[in-house]
This record gives sequence, C-alpha cells and structure tokens, in this order.
Amino acid sequence: MTPAHPRIFRLDCKAQSYDWGKVGSSSSVARFAATSPGFTVDENRPYAELWMGTHPNGPSMLHQSDRTLESVLSADPQLLSPYFHERYHGHLPFLFKVLSIGKALSIQAHPDKELAEELFKSRPDLYKDDNHKPEMTIALTDFEALCGFKPLREISAVLDQWPELRALVGDKEAKDFQDAVTRSEHMEGIKGIKEGRQALRTLFKTMLTSETSKVKLELDRLVSRLSASEHPSGSTESLLLRVHSQFPGDAGLFCIFFLNYIVMQPGQAIFLAANEPHAYLSGDCVECMAASDNVVRAGLTPKFKDVEVLTRMLTYQAKPGTDQLLTGVLCTPTGHSLMYDPPIDEFSIILTTLNHDKEKERLRGAEGPSAVIVTKGSGVIRSEKRYESDQDVVEVVAEAGNVFFVGANTPFSIEAQSEEGVTIYTAFSVRPDKKDHYHH
Repeated sequence: MTPAHPRIFRLDCKAQSYDWGKVGSSSSVARFAATSPGFTVDENRPYAELWMGTHPNGPSMLHQSDRTLESVLSADPQLLSPYFHERYHGHLPFLFKVLSIGKALSIQAHPDKELAEELFKSRPDLYKDDNHKPEMTIALTDFEALCGFKPLREISAVLDQWPELRALVGDKEAKDFQDAVTRSEHMEGIKGIKEGRQALRTLFKTMLTSETSKVKLELDRLVSRLSASEHPSGSTESLLLRVHSQFPGDAGLFCIFFLNYIVMQPGQAIFLAANEPHAYLSGDCVECMAASDNVVRAGLTPKFKDVEVLTRMLTYQAKPGTDQLLTGVLCTPTGHSLMYDPPIDEFSIILTTLNHDKEKERLRGAEGPSAVIVTKGSGVIRSEKRYESDQDVVEVVAEAGNVFFVGANTPFSIEAQSEEGVTIYTAFSVRPDKKDHYHH
C-alpha cells in the first residue's frame, strides 16, 4: 500500500506573462515566482499572474519535482477529502492567484455556469472550459478597479457632463435613457427595477456597438479637450487620459463613464459574481476564483471582443462601488486572522497578519483543501497531530513568495521568524453546510 502523502507540502507555481503585467522585479508575481528553483526574473518582461492550483493552463508542481499537484491529489483522495475529490474530479475547487497590474485589464465579465457550458460548446476556441468564474480580490497594495455599473442617476448626470459621450450614443438615446431613469424612480418594486435595467442595457449596448468612425471622432475630441489642461490625480479626467494612452482609440474607454471607479486599500476586498462588468486598472492583489479561465471581453484589449454576448449576459444591477466591497471578519481568538467569505461554494480566504517575531497563530484546518501563500516576512508552518494514528508533524520554513498545499482536515500553525513578522493568505474550501466552521 502506498504511504499517505504529507499533509502539508510546498509547491512551485507558474508565472504567467501578459502584456498588462508589471515589468521585471517591480512585479510581486516575478519576485514570488523567483523563490522557486529554475526561475530567473527577466527585467524586460511583464509578469502578470502567479497561478496556484490544478488548472491545466498553469498547473502547480511539487517543489523541486516534476510531479503535478493534480497527480498527487489523484493518488491520495484524502488530501481533498472524499467529498471534494468526487465533486471536483480530483482537482482543487478553486484557482488561487497573485496579480501584478501595470496597465488596465480589459472591460470584462465572467459567465455563470449555464452560459459557460453554452459558450464552451459553441466556441471552444475562445472559451476554454465549461465552468463559471465568480472571483474575489484582496488588495496587497493600493488597487484601482472599475467595478459594476454606477447608480442610474449618476449615469444620467454623466450624459449631461460629458458632451462626447452624449454625441456618441446620440441625443435622442441619451434623453430616452434619462426619461426612463426618472420613470423608474416613480415605479414601485420590481417594475421600476426592470425599467431601469432595460434602459441601461439599451444605452450600454448603443455605446459599445457605435460605428468605429464615430468612436474615433468622439475619442479624439475628448482626448484633445482633456489634454489642453492639467487634472488632479484620481480624477475621471486623469483616468481617461491614462487609459487612453494604454489603449488609444478603444471604445472601451467610454465604459469609464458607466462603471464605478474604486481605489482599494491593502486588505480591502471585492467580490465579483458572474455576469458583472469590471476591469482592474493597477496594483497588486491576491485573487481567488472558481477553477476557470473564461472571460467575455468588450473593450480595452487587442483580444477578441464579444460585445453581443457581454451585453446579453450582464445583470445591469446599478449600485455604488462601495456596495461591491467585502469586509474581512475576525475568525480566531487572537485577532490575527480575518476571513473573507463570499456567497459561493468553492472558496473563502483567511488573511493572517503577524507583526512581530515569535508571534503565532493557529488555524483549525478546513474540511476541504487549502492553498497558502506567504506575501511578507518569514516564519514556520507546522501541522498538528490530533490523534495517535496521525502522521508525524510536518514543519516547513515559509518565506515571502513560498506557496504550500494543506490537506483537508489539517490544523496548522504559523509562527513569525523575522522582525517584520509574517503575512499569509489561505484559500480553502468547506462544504456548503459547514460554512460557519471558522466563525467563533
């Protein structure tokens, strides 16, 4: 009989190089990936994403080995637990990432499960799997994003404030939208919500499907007008000019008028359900999602733009950007750990921050699998023996950039071993009926 694999072990993870990534060692992704053997940072290359998981486009490997994480999990179902092994066919239920963003990502949304299956079946060349992709992002640095539609009244005001947008969609269409918003505010319940959402869908699609020549004309007018004067950092004007310099002539620039602009501080999080529009603009973050690589794009990209699918799939919820923020809640008696718990089955994340040498934290161990990344400082991770029959205690040194897999039902501790302490993020899965497992 094959002996069981250790319950905690280190992984070597793949860095993905996309042109929106930060260049060279300015990228957290590059610095973290460089802790794995055989990886050398190219100071002229952009490093955008570090993938931690079993997704075939960037599978994690056992440290200093040619074995994939997936092969180890397949050989020892207890590492996932029988429930997760069967439900996710031997794969991790989630894909955990670090992102380092130097320039804006595309205006995009991720399909729900039903749409993902439809897109994969009809266009497997563009949509590579049949899974949905809800995702959560926690800022490591100041982090800029466009996130969800602004409240309808704000979009209505924008049509009066920005003549180039009004000219692009047409004066009649702008007035029709504004009238519909006013009507919706005087309707009760679901009727008013539907009226507002339909008006937003019509206006947004009109903007995204405008003729290329018209887009160019109004963009040129907008940029030349804004370039004639200075604008404060953080203003819509400076954002428009910066994104235009990255994607000149792209109709996606006009999406900035429709979407909430938010700046997250380190430790703040946003959760993005399926079918919600967004675009990350700059900064570093950890991100977790269902194990999918499905993206439907509509702007700020040289890649394929599927405007028809995107405008059909969106929910057209319109609410303030602050409503998208997700707050971590204390989940251990020490006060060192915050849990971010989105309303989905696949994953939650715990952020553990130890500020001083020798400080310790204990995590009680999830019923499903966990992945841990160290983002700052160094320490030691130790497993616990709960029963005499348990394997021996595993003790591993954990330094910034190191990634570890923790098997199901494995309590572990982290002890800081540097003056700056240690910070770790733990993505984990629990059964839907055990969601309160970590709450005290």
